Amino acid sequence: MTIINRITVVVVSLWLFFPQVILAEDEHHAAGSHGPGNNKGAELHLSTGLHQLLNDEMAAIESGMQNLVPAISSGKWETVASIAQNISDSFIMKQKLTVAQKEELHQALPPLFIEMDQDFHASAAMLAHAAGMKNADVVNFYFFKLTSACVACHTRYAAQRFPGLVKENKEERHQH
Repeated sequence: MTIINRITVVVVSLWLFFPQVILAEDEHHAAGSHGPGNNKGAELHLSTGLHQLLNDEMAAIESGMQNLVPAISSGKWETVASIAQNISDSFIMKQKLTVAQKEELHQALPPLFIEMDQDFHASAAMLAHAAGMKNADVVNFYFFKLTSACVACHTRYAAQRFPGLVKENKEERHQH
């Protein structure tokens, strides 16, 4: 097994088996900038049309993320760069939206969601760049950043859909 494959296995293992590391970073960020306890109840409320566009984007990103693992672990840098660039370019705000949908989107999405989305797509662009440079260490770093961003966003804005990401409140647990 090459060093690149070992690094990829370690990163994927951390991602799969130690998600609390990712959540801990998100909680630190959330507590530092927006106060504690803001993770609950932050579900997005969008019209059916925008909700479908967002779901379509998420499905495309999920597919891309799943395809990145074997491409990274086998050093298929052109494939990694292509997938990462597709993820970078996929965001909903660049899609063909009606004027009304654009207005709804800007009113419905909290500033933190937009910031997280922009950071996510910037990380995808950096992953594409690192793959173009055939730099496995940097590719793995940005893959980890993408995965962390997915977990942070889903924890904050899609907790009902991903209840396994919501940490139990220690105070509630001790009161029972």
